[in-house]
Amino acid sequence: MILDGIPAPAEGGTAPDTDARKQHLRRRLERLIGVAATEGNELRPLRNGDEIFPAMLGAIRSARYTIDMMTFVYWRGQIAHDFAAALADRARAGVRVRLLLDGFGAKEIERRLLDLMEAAGVQVAWFRKPVWLSPFKQNHRCHRKALVVDEHTAFTGGVGIAEEWCGSARNPGEWRDTHVQVRGPAVDGIAAAFAQNWAECHDELFDDRDRFTEHHQAGSSVVQVVRGSASLGWQDMQTLIRVMLTSAEERFRLATAYFAPDTYFVDLLCRTARRGVRVEILLPGPHTDQRACQLAGQHHYRRLLEAGVRIRQYQPTMMHAKIMTVDSVASLIGSTNFNRRSLDHDEEVMLAVLDEEFTAALDRDYDADLRRSVDIDLARWNRRAVLQRAKEAAVTPIRRFL
Repeated sequence: MILDGIPAPAEGGTAPDTDARKQHLRRRLERLIGVAATEGNELRPLRNGDEIFPAMLGAIRSARYTIDMMTFVYWRGQIAHDFAAALADRARAGVRVRLLLDGFGAKEIERRLLDLMEAAGVQVAWFRKPVWLSPFKQNHRCHRKALVVDEHTAFTGGVGIAEEWCGSARNPGEWRDTHVQVRGPAVDGIAAAFAQNWAECHDELFDDRDRFTEHHQAGSSVVQVVRGSASLGWQDMQTLIRVMLTSAEERFRLATAYFAPDTYFVDLLCRTARRGVRVEILLPGPHTDQRACQLAGQHHYRRLLEAGVRIRQYQPTMMHAKIMTVDSVASLIGSTNFNRRSLDHDEEVMLAVLDEEFTAALDRDYDADLRRSVDIDLARWNRRAVLQRAKEAAVTPIRRFL
């Protein structure tokens, strides 16, 4: 018998094997999003600044031809100086260096760092500076994080360039986050995310230092690169998450910095849990940089808990990772949060990865994070203070912008 395109197990038999499940999920994603997945990719998960920043700076310093980098956050601290110095050094050496900064998220960058990079030949562009925009466009930001070096190595994930991401989540001053290093054909998808936003900000899309080289088979991961765009209507990022939730059969895990979904996705999480899938959500706890967004998400806790969703809050510091894993065989990692802003308003990029080993690595990190988290208990949540309830209600008028 065939159910929804998947061979059903015979009576007393076992579920379809892992390869069949991965292939079916791949075809769902390709057909419903319209972006082909690529094979032969090598993925290296990077946990926290102590692993992420040395890998990124090492790639920059080894560049021979081109560096394309985009980020939402470029704030302050020694790490901001380290990146500016590394980019400027490669530009002086003749490497074509392009840096795309979001006009809102990166507004705290030091002027002297911009002067240093521009004097060295780094091409710096700004995505939608608020002073140049209509009020409507100001709400649509470039939240993507991408670094592409020499067309063959790329990085993406949740990390911004600021001292908050340094260290290894040992205290409130060291945020918890995950990035991924990519080699193989999926690099082109990340490069396309950069090119899409660069084209809006700059007249020159490529030059003679772009070699457009072929990719070698660097590993065994199947990866689909999905881009979310700042426009109206149903977005590919919403379809991506919808497919992953409806495809989950055993376990769906979510770690997100900002949890403020609309009613549709709250309902979908509840339906997923009610059909027997173990749904786990890991969120920031006492340390969050967006209290209003946290309150907007807490408005939904009762419904989720009653449906069987398990919610935990991370205690040591700000939880900033954006990760989903499904049934130990598939995962999502990138810049997208589980909130209205990411899904409706912002430019985002996510990797849909079909690889048991990579997913297992993310799940191991998730397990480690759970040991530093506390459960939200339904009975205790129902007894929460009147002031807490009032704060949740107070953010209702702005919930769709969070």
